[in-house]
Amino acid sequence: MQQKRIAIFGSTGSIGKQTLEVISAHPELFVAEILTAHSNESLLIEQALQFVPNIVVIGDIAKYAIVKKALEGKPIKVFAGEEALEQVAGMDCYDFMMAGIVGFAGLMPTLSAVEKGKAVGLTNKETLVVAGDIVMRTAKEKGAMIIPVDSEHSAIFQCLVGENNNPIEKIILTASGGPFLGKKSNFLANVKRDHALQHPNWSMGAKISIDSATLMNKGLEMIEAKWLFNLQPHQIKVVVHAQSIIHSMVQFEDGSIKAQMGLPDMKLPIQYAMAFPQRLKNEFPRYHFDKPNVLNFDEPDIKTFRNLHLATEAMHKGGNVPCVLNAANEIAVYAFLKNRIGFLDMTDLIERTLEKIEYIAHPTLNDYFETDGEARSFAASLIQL
Repeated sequence: MQQKRIAIFGSTGSIGKQTLEVISAHPELFVAEILTAHSNESLLIEQALQFVPNIVVIGDIAKYAIVKKALEGKPIKVFAGEEALEQVAGMDCYDFMMAGIVGFAGLMPTLSAVEKGKAVGLTNKETLVVAGDIVMRTAKEKGAMIIPVDSEHSAIFQCLVGENNNPIEKIILTASGGPFLGKKSNFLANVKRDHALQHPNWSMGAKISIDSATLMNKGLEMIEAKWLFNLQPHQIKVVVHAQSIIHSMVQFEDGSIKAQMGLPDMKLPIQYAMAFPQRLKNEFPRYHFDKPNVLNFDEPDIKTFRNLHLATEAMHKGGNVPCVLNAANEIAVYAFLKNRIGFLDMTDLIERTLEKIEYIAHPTLNDYFETDGEARSFAASLIQL
């Protein structure tokens, strides 16, 4: 395999750091070409000094001078600002983008890479939740391969290798259930941020940890799967699988089900996406069948965890509704992490925003940006952010 130049958008986040671990383990196969961060300039500088990429981008313009000075004398170009992220994503100096920027902010850099026909390892599910129609259509037009890195979508992608002519009956997304599996509303009313951040199986960033606790993460993944695999909403099912060993399944028209299994470790789908179509030997821990194991599967409790119901409705309605859902959720999670609202208040805020914002059946890219802004403003007004 020829050495690939990797652009890590969001290198200081959980996915970005693990991507650099994979690069370190296979220096003959991968090189860090571009590193970007939103505002964590100290870690970005540390990473740049270690990996010496061609380009670094700091999203926060106010921190440009700090990064520039720290990397003086190094063969590293330094850029700053949101526009720079988009411009650098459109450059020809890399082979593969790891799209790890969290939230709506990841949309335009990812779309820039797709427009250039680049291979993209997609961890930013919000890109497809918000504008999946535009992104996937552009990818098809430009011949850009989008390889999902979310463990569930990576699992489905792996199950579909070699199945090109075999129609899917349905996919089954597995959900861990998060830290509050089995809890009811009277318990959730008193949940605090630190408790919600403690995921039982996965080590993740703050935003996705809260989304997992509310089951919004699984709702966003349903919408992402619809676009990634060209499915109808009725073909997407969620089951709770607390052990997080089976990462997702595909059921074909003959009733046969394929599942991808493994221990919960994000470095595996990261490495798979970077090396595709090859598989690389590694020293990651293995799952052992010779130990006593029980794998459980249950229906999700959508009466208690109503975010999953709201996301399912948004997927069925389509248009700009998933964009509204995502924007309101980002504001809700931000407010919860700042201890401004309670755990159950997040769902109420999202629901009120969905009721408020005008429906657009066939949005343009500009419509998505306007919808995102309106939804954020309204959601923020409900909590005086």
